[in-house]
Amino acid sequence: MLKNIKSLIKGNPSVRHLDAKGKSDAMDPLVPAETKKIAITSTKYRVASCQSTGRERAHNEDTLLVLNCFLGGLDTPTYFGIFLVADGMGGHQSGEVASKLAAQASSQYLLERVYQSYLFEQKSFTSSEVKQWVIEAVGEAQTRILQHVPGGGTTLTLVLTLGEDFYLAHVGDSRLYLVDKEGTLSLKTRDHSLVKRLIDLGEITESEAGIHPHRNVLYRALGQSDPFEPDTEVFSIGPGERLLICSDGLWGMVKADDLTQMLNSDQDLDELACTLVNAANEAGGSDNISVVLVERLG
Repeated sequence: MLKNIKSLIKGNPSVRHLDAKGKSDAMDPLVPAETKKIAITSTKYRVASCQSTGRERAHNEDTLLVLNCFLGGLDTPTYFGIFLVADGMGGHQSGEVASKLAAQASSQYLLERVYQSYLFEQKSFTSSEVKQWVIEAVGEAQTRILQHVPGGGTTLTLVLTLGEDFYLAHVGDSRLYLVDKEGTLSLKTRDHSLVKRLIDLGEITESEAGIHPHRNVLYRALGQSDPFEPDTEVFSIGPGERLLICSDGLWGMVKADDLTQMLNSDQDLDELACTLVNAANEAGGSDNISVVLVERLG
């Protein structure tokens, strides 16, 4: 009898055979194997960075920070990231300490305020709440610098990523560029520099700004005693689009057309970040060079 039952089960395609762990050795007969969809979840953003002291500087006063997190599992995938570049000013020690403090203080504030609640407790926030926290993160950086590096200063271009949304806070003349689906390069930040103001007033041209004796003078930067508000923006990027955050050691040495060509290449993102830095060095490398690249995958 037992032999006949085993034979019957083996010949019946509607009966599943289970192993010791209870797993079936048969596909669902209602869904053909070749048409059954398999869910795939992957990280949404690819990130790379590269940095150099340049050819003329003995020390690096730039600081960059890259944090790219992805939580995938039972629930909807969650994405969180902090990407920033800070370019220190005020001499070797003051500049490098100021930029490091700006990166540490701003990222620490966002990690404490947003990271745990969003990534692990899966709390939701309004856009205005997150925008305010990004502004406060810059304020924390300003306070830390005034307390510990009087006389020092730094730029800060910071992006916080929550899912699809990017929250930008910007002070100084480091820059954030976007390369869209058509390959067009656009500048999303405004330089808080004397020469930019003179350009806007029509008193000098773009080409004259590059050789102006006060081209490195900023009217807004972390570490200054006058109160200020960072420039802010909330935006998103589409699949295949890229962000470039960089110090003036890159954009001051490499022409926009050359940046566009390189950013539209098929290079691996890590290789591309170093290609940009090498291009700045080959053009003279007169300043520290910092590059952060963020690419939307899907």
